[in-house]
Amino acid sequence: MNLPLGETDNLDVSPSRFSKTSLDIDITTIFFKYRPATDALQAQLTAELNVALYAGWRHDFYRIEGKKGTLGKNNHRIVKRGFDFGVLGGPGTTFIGPSTTNTSMTKEYNGMILEYGLAAFMETNFASFGLASGFDHLLNSDRSVWIYNKKPWIGFVVGIALN
Repeated sequence: MNLPLGETDNLDVSPSRFSKTSLDIDITTIFFKYRPATDALQAQLTAELNVALYAGWRHDFYRIEGKKGTLGKNNHRIVKRGFDFGVLGGPGTTFIGPSTTNTSMTKEYNGMILEYGLAAFMETNFASFGLASGFDHLLNSDRSVWIYNKKPWIGFVVGIALN
């Protein structure tokens, strides 16, 4: 969209506010997951590798600001803010060991999970930052003893737009 922001004798630009709603598709990572306490283990903050595909409805708001410079010239800039809500899902890893299986296992390893949930983002020009809540599904037979199976988590997410 082009706006005529040529020379004028005042700072009034009409219209000065716009909004747009669109589908947002991002690649996200959940930097930190907070897992509430269980019977066997206190609350945990984890930072394992994970990636998810996110899709949601995005709402962008634009505002044109004008300012008269020291030489009397009008300077205009567009200020953009946005947010979106949607779903995410993808692969990740998690620690599996005696502490996360109520000592049902003695071996330790990083297990592959499928994570899924809901997320809300605040948008900037280059990335999205937000919160997510979801569940993890361990992709091997040890899920029957894993204490976090079907238990919720809350996480801090960062997304990079694909569209």
